[in-house]
Amino acid sequence: MPQEKPRTINECMAHAIRSYRKDNAFSYKKDGKWIAVSHDAFATLVREARAGFLKLGVNRGDRVGLLSENRLEWTATDLALLSCGGVNVPIYATSTGPQIAYILNDAGARILCVSSAKQLDKVTAVIDTMPGLEKIVCFDVLNRPAGLPNRVQLVQYEELRRMGESSGQNLESFLDEMVKSATPDDLATLIYTSGTTGEPKGVMLTHSNIASNIIAASLPLSCGPDDSALSYLPLSHIFERTVMYFFIYSGVTVYYAESVDAVRANLVEVKPTVMTSVPRVFEKILDAVKTKFSEPGGFKTKLAFWALEVGKECAKLANEGIKPGLGLSFKKSIAEALVLSKVRENLAPRIKFFASGGAALSFDVALSFHAFGWPILQGYGLTETSPVIAMNSPSANRYGTVGKPVQDCEVKIASDGEILAKGPNIMRGYYNRPEATAEAIKDGWFHTGDIGEFDKDGFLKITDRKKDLFKTSGGKYIAPQPIENKLVASPLILQAVIIGNERKFPAALIVPNKDAIRAAAQAKGVTFKSDAEMLRDNRVIDMVFAEVTKLTPDLASWEKIKRIGLLDQELTLEGGELTPTLKVKRRVVDQKYKNIIERIYDDKSPVETRGFSVLGA
Repeated sequence: MPQEKPRTINECMAHAIRSYRKDNAFSYKKDGKWIAVSHDAFATLVREARAGFLKLGVNRGDRVGLLSENRLEWTATDLALLSCGGVNVPIYATSTGPQIAYILNDAGARILCVSSAKQLDKVTAVIDTMPGLEKIVCFDVLNRPAGLPNRVQLVQYEELRRMGESSGQNLESFLDEMVKSATPDDLATLIYTSGTTGEPKGVMLTHSNIASNIIAASLPLSCGPDDSALSYLPLSHIFERTVMYFFIYSGVTVYYAESVDAVRANLVEVKPTVMTSVPRVFEKILDAVKTKFSEPGGFKTKLAFWALEVGKECAKLANEGIKPGLGLSFKKSIAEALVLSKVRENLAPRIKFFASGGAALSFDVALSFHAFGWPILQGYGLTETSPVIAMNSPSANRYGTVGKPVQDCEVKIASDGEILAKGPNIMRGYYNRPEATAEAIKDGWFHTGDIGEFDKDGFLKITDRKKDLFKTSGGKYIAPQPIENKLVASPLILQAVIIGNERKFPAALIVPNKDAIRAAAQAKGVTFKSDAEMLRDNRVIDMVFAEVTKLTPDLASWEKIKRIGLLDQELTLEGGELTPTLKVKRRVVDQKYKNIIERIYDDKSPVETRGFSVLGA
């Protein structure tokens, strides 16, 4: 670590390149093999790209779009732009053409970097709506699309690098210039919020905003050159991007996962010591482990699930700061020797911790992972806070909370329960939106829009989203997220959305785990010809509703779920129901499933429609 705290991203990165000089700073998979990239080779890539961007006309403060999946070029381009004094405008690789055009037009970007032909085709289809776009830089070697007008210059990435090669600049002078090219107050990035409602807003984050978060994570997480990480969350989101900076700053070797679908396989291959993820992936990993437990049947299956329950019991006590008694400790030693250690060795033997963000983590999932020897550290923050406001750490981890406020970030709870934050990580504001900025930041305090509370030991708990609170027609307020979190703890339920605004009672739209339901039905001697038949069967509806009732015994009478609707398709990013950070777009869900919701609340409605099912309480 440098003697003085770095105040810019560029200072953090220059420190890392000078300090570690590892042969395997990064690694990516090509033709079935992992390719290692050294710090020196990476620095050369950044240096050449920087010089190329300068020759393309990138000046201090210029906004440049970056539309790409995670790959080495993403990180190198990001740092090359920051080394020019430029502003990176990242765009999710899953964005549609109109979404891309909106962001680039709003940001005033003249240059866009794209990864592949797929991304270039999306841009070409809407190019007439982007009169200000002058140049497109391609990571892959791409042919010029027929629909791309001559006014737009197409530049291959290797061509950009060759522009930089001719600069003749050595590594040390480049690092010096890298550090000098940005001040703490300079704008580093313009990130457009995924937006659960309305048009996305450009969040202005400075170098000091993000650098403060990098430093805040360094001491409690204690990662170093002996560590390795598997990265798959989109770098276009501030969570993984700041994490990437933290990994580089700490000397951690970064492996770029091949894809989201390949994460589990890559996890086994890479054997990282740390990894960031979202709750949905942890749930899928746990489901896969439980499925494996069920395969042999008989005594072996009973033993595996017994071992998991023993591990969870110990984890729950540890979470409360209680040591297990002799009897439970003895059981744990048996469970560890016969089952838990074998799961750990087969899947992720070197993991020191997982970090979870993006959504609430199920308490049951957290305990299960802890049972296998994989603690999950949950944190909390927003794009506007660079992003971390609070986080758990290996030495202070409490499941059910998002940890304690990070260094230099002050957090308080407003009179209405809203979480407010103040510190060096708070954004400059929303780009060209002074009114929205004034609404979000009042008297120096950023209003998160989340409802929360501190426990007796200072750990922050998120109880709901302020805007998600709804009121029944009887005047009772309901917080949907805590109820949804209870429901997805069931192996029968993949996703749940609580509805009921201005209605007589709350209901739930539920995406069932079809495999788990089919297995449970088969165990009772019931089989189905199709998924549609299964989801329309009253016995299945009763089974899921019984789960809902079992998981929510402590709800107040006005909070209790009176009816459910079983959805035959998962809520997805591609379907428009989820944001890129996998938060539910409730307005979209309300609109998309309007007819189903109306039938749920129609007492005269039949129970079946379009592969969905509705149960009357």
